[in-house]
Amino acid sequence: MKKWIAAVLIAACAGVASADGLESLENFVKTVKSGRADFTQVVTSPPKEGQAARVKTSTGSFEFQRPSKFRFLYKKPFEQSIVADGQTLWLYDVDLNQVTSRKQSAVLGSTPAALIAAAPNLQALQADFTLLAAPDKDGLQWVSATPKAKDGQLQTVRVGFKTDGKATELAALEILDSFGQRSVMTFAKVEVNPTLAADLFQFKPPAGADVVKQ
Repeated sequence: MKKWIAAVLIAACAGVASADGLESLENFVKTVKSGRADFTQVVTSPPKEGQAARVKTSTGSFEFQRPSKFRFLYKKPFEQSIVADGQTLWLYDVDLNQVTSRKQSAVLGSTPAALIAAAPNLQALQADFTLLAAPDKDGLQWVSATPKAKDGQLQTVRVGFKTDGKATELAALEILDSFGQRSVMTFAKVEVNPTLAADLFQFKPPAGADVVKQ
């Protein structure tokens, strides 16, 4: 689960107005170099035989600095920190007092984090994803991204944008993994291109924490 949570790291903010989801995504990648937002994440696991589907809701906040630096803080119902410093991806579970570190280049790959926070342009994204403009739904413009690599845990990602005729704001992210688990993330209090302190993306394991390198 922790690896899957790390794979769904994302960032949210705004770009310029566009005609469809693909253009919105392209403008976002080109113009948004940093961002900050709150998030709500609802994860629905497929039902087991004779049981109802399991639904879990989490809330938190995140910041990112392109390329490839982000901090993702889960606050409720359990505290977790996921920090990418550009070289290493750190996952800190507060309840377990355990830190997991992995080489960032080996972790991101065809993930939503790469899709949103790392790529410099649409062409770079198209090297790892098949991108298609999807029909408008729930008042949002959508783009569908399917990883070209077939050996990962991610099946598809859908990104939703709000438009008001002048600007386009990233509003939602829908993720389906290869186990049938679906995650829907919505964003609030979005800040576009804020100035973020460099040490925001530095992580030092807390004293006494068990550190596992993978």
